[in-house]
Amino acid sequence: MSFNCRFAPSPTGPLHIGGVRTALFNWLLAKKNKGKYFLRIEDTDKERSKDEFKKQIISSLAWLGIEHDGEEYIQSKNISKHIAVAENLLKKGFAYKCYCSEEEINEQKEKCKKKGLPYVYNRKWRDAKELKIPGNVQPVVRFKSKISGNTIIKDLVQGQRNISNSTVEDFIILRKDSTPTYQLSATVDDHEMKITHVIRGDDHMINSFKQKQIYDAMEWEVPYFAHIPLIHSEQGKKLSKRDNASTLEDYIKIGIIADALRNYLLRLGWSYKDKEIFTKQESIDLFDLNGVGKSPSKLDLSRIYSINEKYIKTIDEKDLFNFFKEYVSKYKKPIDKSKEAILLKSMVFLKNKAKTLEDIWNNSQYIINDKIEIGSEDEKLIDDLSKKVIKDFIAQYEKISSLSRENLELVIKSLIDKYKTNFKGVGQPLRIALVGSRFGPGLYDVILSLDKAEVIKRLNKI
Repeated sequence: MSFNCRFAPSPTGPLHIGGVRTALFNWLLAKKNKGKYFLRIEDTDKERSKDEFKKQIISSLAWLGIEHDGEEYIQSKNISKHIAVAENLLKKGFAYKCYCSEEEINEQKEKCKKKGLPYVYNRKWRDAKELKIPGNVQPVVRFKSKISGNTIIKDLVQGQRNISNSTVEDFIILRKDSTPTYQLSATVDDHEMKITHVIRGDDHMINSFKQKQIYDAMEWEVPYFAHIPLIHSEQGKKLSKRDNASTLEDYIKIGIIADALRNYLLRLGWSYKDKEIFTKQESIDLFDLNGVGKSPSKLDLSRIYSINEKYIKTIDEKDLFNFFKEYVSKYKKPIDKSKEAILLKSMVFLKNKAKTLEDIWNNSQYIINDKIEIGSEDEKLIDDLSKKVIKDFIAQYEKISSLSRENLELVIKSLIDKYKTNFKGVGQPLRIALVGSRFGPGLYDVILSLDKAEVIKRLNKI
């Protein structure tokens, strides 16, 4: 059989991390089965939809390596088709016009609230033949949900699920201004796009029951549904947009690499034996909905950092530099062309003390900035003895004809012996003079990465 999957975000805000995982699972299922993965922008909420968010969704998914087939499908361009289907449902008797005023609806809601019951529309206009149509009320169109029996969904993750039709209200499919609602638009678009598998969060289960009734009424083939558990915060609560690191942009900003984040999201609710790290191709080859759990997954930021650290340490230095360059140009400041060669050369050691691209940024400031500023706490550590150590180091360093780690170690050892101290006693003042802090990359790496004249210039400033 053919596999057509889709991800259908609304451009009303930054892309939520739960939505990103949904996109990933849809993309993987399609690619695993030689199918198609489509991106549908559900922009029918004109007040909240923004073009900037649409662009961000498209670019963010591309950054993550989740590339859709064909052009983006823009839902608002298909509104005439949605309305035509609603009119068809009216004609076939599966929908009706409801003339209840807002006051009536609010009154019904208040009565339900007082009784401690959830609001369900009372179906006043469902079979109304003798009711007088008010002249001052624009009607909505409601779908005529089944009253008896059950609606059954054979979910590919949750197993068979059913709901008593008596609990499903006659939901609105066209608003008073004749614009279609989500339930109608999503169903029509999935049918038009020939979607075979709908993977989405399990908070959409009630939507699937409603949409299945529309499929049945239109005598359309119903797609397979797969409802994946939601992602919870580290505190075990439903992840909201107010939580830290709840959007894809949050992870990009702190310097998480695309491959690492994709790997983490893959393992967030899906497993394959005890394997932890997957290449992109392995993800495609091994992904299966049978491996998706039924319980919510808890976000673990420490795990994301750990996976990202592994990727940074094992990635090719040239690729890492390109990722770093792209990152800083967007979130920090563009790198001076004159610094690129030394930064590329330095990636081999900068990555060893980094969990994120931001760590590399922080640890490479001594390269990026010509002017080194020493913090007040570090400045206190430079006493008269430290200045003598630095002066002696310069004298020996200038005589080295062939710079190497081994030759530098000999110089440092001679100073340790001369001043009867340890590595810290010699290395700390040198590091402060060279990078502005007693913390950062290894001393030998710093000295070897800088031009010899630059090393001497910085040391002479102390």
